Amino acid sequence: MTSRTRPRRISDWGTLALSILIVLFGLIFVGGGGYLLSLGGSAYYLICGIVLLASGLFMAMGRLLGGYLFLLAWAGTLVWTIAECGFDWWGWLPRLFGPTLIAILVVLSLPVLRRQDTVRPVSRGAV
Repeated sequence: MTSRTRPRRISDWGTLALSILIVLFGLIFVGGGGYLLSLGGSAYYLICGIVLLASGLFMAMGRLLGGYLFLLAWAGTLVWTIAECGFDWWGWLPRLFGPTLIAILVVLSLPVLRRQDTVRPVSRGAV
């Protein structure tokens, strides 16, 4: 890491901590989702885990794309929730409460990611 991309502010460190949390959830979803899929279950967890892994890694690199990927995973979770339990609001609670809390933190971190994404050093030798 160069000094221009190293976290300097508390918000930078908070965004990095959030990205690590998202990567951990992604790993859990990929492992558990792969096992569930091998038993004939839903592919949702595996797909969502892959998107979460990518999201967390991009966020850790200070890329705005990571935040947008997480919001895409949240939207996919909403669609999956509706497909699983229809419009039974009590069925939504365990499926959407945690992801929505993290999505709020991701939205709050978007300005930090936007700032980090714009201060990337220019690559030398690239055309």
